[in-house]
Amino acid sequence: MYAYIKGTIEYIDVDSFIIDNNGIGYRILSSTNVTSRLKLHESLTVYTYLNVREDDMTLFGFLSNEEVSVFKLLISVSGIGPKVALSIMSQLTLDELRMAVISEDYKAISKANGVGTKTAQRAVIELKDKFKLEDIFAENDMSDDLSENVNDDIITETAMALTSLGYSNVEALRAIKKIEGADKMSASELLSAALKKMI
Repeated sequence: MYAYIKGTIEYIDVDSFIIDNNGIGYRILSSTNVTSRLKLHESLTVYTYLNVREDDMTLFGFLSNEEVSVFKLLISVSGIGPKVALSIMSQLTLDELRMAVISEDYKAISKANGVGTKTAQRAVIELKDKFKLEDIFAENDMSDDLSENVNDDIITETAMALTSLGYSNVEALRAIKKIEGADKMSASELLSAALKKMI
C-alpha cells in the first residue's frame, strides 16, 4: 500500500520515529541501525512495509529498498514476525546478516533479543539460498563497505584466517570492513590490520 514516504523527521525513539508528510505524522517502527542514523528535522525518503493484522496496521520503515527486501525475507521465515525481524536487523547490519546466513553462523543471529537457537538455525536454513557472497561487498551508500577494487580472494583468505583463530565470520567481516586502504593490501597485510581491529 505504501512504498515510501517523503517527509521530515519530527520525533525519534529507540525503535521508532515519526515522519511528517503534508501535516500528517506517520509513526514508523524500525531497527536501531536505522533510528541511530536519523536526525531531527531532516528531510528524507523512508521506504516502508505495511503489516496488516485483523486488529492492527503497523508501518515499518527503512532507509533503502534493500533493507525492506531483507526485512521481508526475515518475516517469511517460520517463527519470525516483524518485531523479531527488527531485533535481528538491530543486532546485525545487512552485510553481517548475510555473512551469518551464508557461513551458517546461527549464533550471531541468536544474539538478537527474542531469537532462540532454533529460530536462528531456521533462518539460516530458509535464507541460505537467498543471499550471495558478492552482495556482502557490493558498494552502496548506506554502509562503509570495502572498495570494489579489493580482491575477493584476498578478502576470503583473510576471513578464513581470522575464523581459524577462533573469531566468528561476522566478527571477521566487521574487522575487515573497518580497514582503510584495504584495496592496496596483500592478504598478510590485511590479516595483520584486521587483527589490530580485533584488539
